[in-house]
Amino acid sequence: MDEKIIKDLISKAAGMRKISYTPYSKFNVGAALLAKNGKVYTGCNIENASYTPTICAERTAFFKAVSENVREFTAIVIMGGHADSDELEYCFPCGVCRQVMSEFCDDDFNIIIAKSEDDYKVYTLPEILPERFGPKDLFG
Repeated sequence: MDEKIIKDLISKAAGMRKISYTPYSKFNVGAALLAKNGKVYTGCNIENASYTPTICAERTAFFKAVSENVREFTAIVIMGGHADSDELEYCFPCGVCRQVMSEFCDDDFNIIIAKSEDDYKVYTLPEILPERFGPKDLFG
């Protein structure tokens, strides 16, 4: 994947991280999802006092895209860290987000876990969700 595109996605994810709503965990996550049509969909995590309605940044980005009838994706950048710290950690997607990725993404989909524009790791969907269950399991 092109380095310039990755850095642009990282910058967008970092911006989304700053507007996360995390009054309980104080762990802010931002995501930038690149669709195959070139459009970028962003998301941040949004918590709720009853926890169950909480949504991750990754799913926010996917659901924004799907709600606009976009269903083909190339890559996602995920950035996360504690709200009161400038130092980020590698923030991997939770199991539910991995399952959503499995619904909409092919094996060559890139998951970029970033601390900064210069410090990131790139994985494919099968690397972070091996032996996954998806639409092909239901419809062949």
